[in-house]
Amino acid sequence: MKKIIYLISAFTLLMSCVTSRELSSPSSDYYSSDSESITQSLFNDKNASISEENIQKILTGKFKLSENLRVAIVKLESNSSQRKYYWSDEEYLKTQQSYLDLFTQNLKNSGKVKSVKLIPDLLISNNLSFTNIREAAIRTQSDIVVVYSISSDIYSKYKMFSKTDIKAFATTQLIIMDVKTGLIPFTTIVTKDVQSRKKENELNDSEAINRTKNEAVLSTINEIGEQMNDFLKSNL
Repeated sequence: MKKIIYLISAFTLLMSCVTSRELSSPSSDYYSSDSESITQSLFNDKNASISEENIQKILTGKFKLSENLRVAIVKLESNSSQRKYYWSDEEYLKTQQSYLDLFTQNLKNSGKVKSVKLIPDLLISNNLSFTNIREAAIRTQSDIVVVYSISSDIYSKYKMFSKTDIKAFATTQLIIMDVKTGLIPFTTIVTKDVQSRKKENELNDSEAINRTKNEAVLSTINEIGEQMNDFLKSNL
């Protein structure tokens, strides 16, 4: 009889513990109390590695961007071959600024962005990583970071082109990182071709090449702008 009473008591205690575990909410360190939403970074060290436990939480958790986004932009330098057709650093810098201005305009056109700022190189370590990009964005009180890289050139068979033939391409890669969680909910790569001819008002072949390459780059940025706006509208 005593054995039966002991077994019943042990079973009751065990079920109580199980029930307590099942009804308890997930740790507030990772989720909000009302749903399994990811609310902070699960990347726990400087190498941005993830534990097996946190991998499961990321893959099964819910994610939503903040409202009225403060955006930081990081431009990754492309290889030096992009400069080779430019007459001066001034021309190159003005062109790069025009790309940044177009990214900024496209972000603001979404209606979801409160402010846009460029993160200067001084805030980012030479050993570029997701960790130091995120830390730089935190220092500027940004909600998301847009990181982009642009490469462009003319196709090799057009490098010795006639005055009537120029064919250029541009590839733009872009990611959006959520600063609060360290997650990257949006990535894209867009490549565009543009074929053109040297115009009468262009003094030399380099001017024609630069214009054609720039047209290709601007085409990629405009397409990415549309993709970003669709993403922002669907995730807020």
